[in-house]
Amino acid sequence: MTSAGEGSASDEPESSERSERDQQQGSASDEEHSSERQRARQASWIDSHCHVYEERIPGGVDGALAEARDAGVAAMVTVGCDRETSLAGIDLASRFTPIHATVGLHPHEARHGVETVLDLFDRPGVVAVGECGLDYYYDHSPRDAQRRAFAEQIAIANDRVLPLVVHTRDAWEDTFDILDTEGVPQRTIIHCFTGGPDEMRASVERGAYVSFSGIVTFAKSTEIHDAARECPLERMLVETDSPYLAPSPNRGRANTPAWVTLVGEHIAGLRQVPVDTIRDATRAATLRAIPGIGPSLMATPPGESTEP
Repeated sequence: MTSAGEGSASDEPESSERSERDQQQGSASDEEHSSERQRARQASWIDSHCHVYEERIPGGVDGALAEARDAGVAAMVTVGCDRETSLAGIDLASRFTPIHATVGLHPHEARHGVETVLDLFDRPGVVAVGECGLDYYYDHSPRDAQRRAFAEQIAIANDRVLPLVVHTRDAWEDTFDILDTEGVPQRTIIHCFTGGPDEMRASVERGAYVSFSGIVTFAKSTEIHDAARECPLERMLVETDSPYLAPSPNRGRANTPAWVTLVGEHIAGLRQVPVDTIRDATRAATLRAIPGIGPSLMATPPGESTEP
């Protein structure tokens, strides 16, 4: 029987070798997990437009993030419509890596004036201006106020070199006229596209991106179907606009970012291409349209909070 001292001395090389092997194996395991996370991010969806601060979001923010993660949705843009919702989005973006915030004054709120949100555009984490634009269907704000607020937010996007998120309903002619007059921002997104092939082409000709929502899954949306078939993939985005406009077969329910996958799957069916083609193309287009999303996809895994 050896003494304790002799045993320790003779075991040192073997123990050292084991430690080195364990470190190498641990390093290899970490690299493998990192690669898996990176592949998962590269093969994932982005919801380019939602409102996850809304109380109607099923399961609240935590539930929406968990469901999105399980569905393969790596990021989402929560869009401000006035001061209160813009601040809510900024707060969520500061706490959850997958969430990104915009600041804007919706045409419904245009009567309050862009000055009500002006100081928020320089807040950390703001990735775009909007949503802003024209809504002649509801006319909740006078049309002159809508046009003025839209023009002012286009100027803000151009001055700050930020993407612009555009809401337009029953107002295509004025929307394009104001964009042309003020200067189309380098990265402009026509959100919740409800036009046909002509409006899609007019948008793309101006360098804009076209974002399709759950409306594209509705059987009677034939003009939107045609636009989705023809839209260049490099200019196509997908969105939920949740909690609104749930896609089929969930129409009528409160929408959630996870269901952006249903939007993409339907477009894949319309175009008769693999779903992966739409997922990868819209992801790449969204990262070009809203580059502020990109850095977070290289950092914390999807669905994890940035809070300590």
